[in-house]
Amino acid sequence: MSEIAGELARVREAFDKPTLRLLDRKWAPFVLAVFKSSFSRDRRSIPSDLLHTQVDAYLADLRTVGTEVPPGKNGRALCVQWMNDLWLYRETDEAGDEQYSLTSHALEAMLLVDGMSRDRALISESRLTTIVDAVRHRATQASPDREERIRRLDQDIAEKMSERDRLAAGGEIAAASVDQMHEGYVDLVDLIAQLPSDFKRVEESVAGMHRQIVNDFRSEERPISEVLDEYLSKTDALMSSTAEGRAFEGAFALLRNDALLLDLKSDLETIILHPFALELSQTERRSFMATVSLIRTGIDNVLTQRNGLTTTLREHIVNHDVVKDRELERLLRDINKELFSWMKTSGPRSVVTAELMPGTLDVEHLREKFYDPETHLPPPPLDDVSDDAPEPLSLDAMRQQGGPQLEEMRDALVSAFGAGDAASLGEAFNDLDEGLRRPVEILGLLQMATQLGDGLHANEVERFETVRPDGTSRSFSVPRLTLNTDDTAALAALSYGSDHD
Repeated sequence: MSEIAGELARVREAFDKPTLRLLDRKWAPFVLAVFKSSFSRDRRSIPSDLLHTQVDAYLADLRTVGTEVPPGKNGRALCVQWMNDLWLYRETDEAGDEQYSLTSHALEAMLLVDGMSRDRALISESRLTTIVDAVRHRATQASPDREERIRRLDQDIAEKMSERDRLAAGGEIAAASVDQMHEGYVDLVDLIAQLPSDFKRVEESVAGMHRQIVNDFRSEERPISEVLDEYLSKTDALMSSTAEGRAFEGAFALLRNDALLLDLKSDLETIILHPFALELSQTERRSFMATVSLIRTGIDNVLTQRNGLTTTLREHIVNHDVVKDRELERLLRDINKELFSWMKTSGPRSVVTAELMPGTLDVEHLREKFYDPETHLPPPPLDDVSDDAPEPLSLDAMRQQGGPQLEEMRDALVSAFGAGDAASLGEAFNDLDEGLRRPVEILGLLQMATQLGDGLHANEVERFETVRPDGTSRSFSVPRLTLNTDDTAALAALSYGSDHD
């Protein structure tokens, strides 16, 4: 039998994959143009409403210039169709908003189109050197012969030592030409461009396993202990159970080396400083230098997807209510028992009316908890601490702690100035009884002085000797205030109500 049938089956299987289905459609150029215009290396995800609006704008622009576009559909309908075709992936971000991102199939299709749309030499010195070096490295790893490995290592060391000695002796440094650097740059760009789709395939593989594990978990009929053991073992071997996961684990062991990534960034800077880079556009240089960020972002996305799977499994296991499952199982057994009893007396055509959903109860108030006498006990009696209480203050002691005694101060000042015994307020104050010489009495005295208006004469500072209620004394410097006959009469006419307003 000819092998053409088998080859045809394999080709058909390849064309059934979303990548080639995208390239085989009539509107493939339009779809890829939308993806390239909307998404970029720095913009991996777009809010769903924004992408719908952008696609509507693209449709309007193309219709304006007379370009044929998919008829009868708006941006939202097209995005939903592309999502069903596995070219777009819709998810919810941390804020709860929906956003679109490209699948690995769409990224692979865009990579193929980019490769076909730019001119490049398929065979170059850089590409052949890369192949030869990779083959030599893998052959060294594959060889089980100890002597052969030592021979290869000695040969590599000898070549490098010879080149080092030549340079150390002042040998000429053969700088790479512009053409050689450009060929190497194109080769590197081809390899770097494949990274986003590679990382996306790993994400999709983890997401697919996520859905499969959760579905299997929900449909399990085995004891919960067996389910936990099996799925915990699946979680431990999560990344080693798929080809993409195994490849990522191998790459992750290499890429988590920060020193290696720093060296990679330094090497990229060295390449971009070569004169050939003057021919590159600003976008190409920026994209080339963002390789390390691209790698870090891809790793973070895969790890986030894997952590999401672990979190979902843990929450599902924790929230799995065994008690409700047992109650449901008991209810179903009771229904089967009642059905068996009913079938003993019913005929072959007997029917019974059963409600699909139970009716609601008309209850005015549903008690949430039963009466608990302990919640209505009176509080314990207060302890009698009257024996420890301090002696109460007398009325005079409380007055000594209060504000100024305005009426007593007024009467004392009127008597002092009326008899001519004082030349200033300070002298009159210092001759008063200790009960009227508290520091706060100065405030009352100044309050009365301000109410006398222009009859007040202030010449210089004088000392007020005060006595606190505890017997200690303190001096204050106050402007020297004198009262004449009119001021004394005005002071005697001052009246204070019960609130001293």
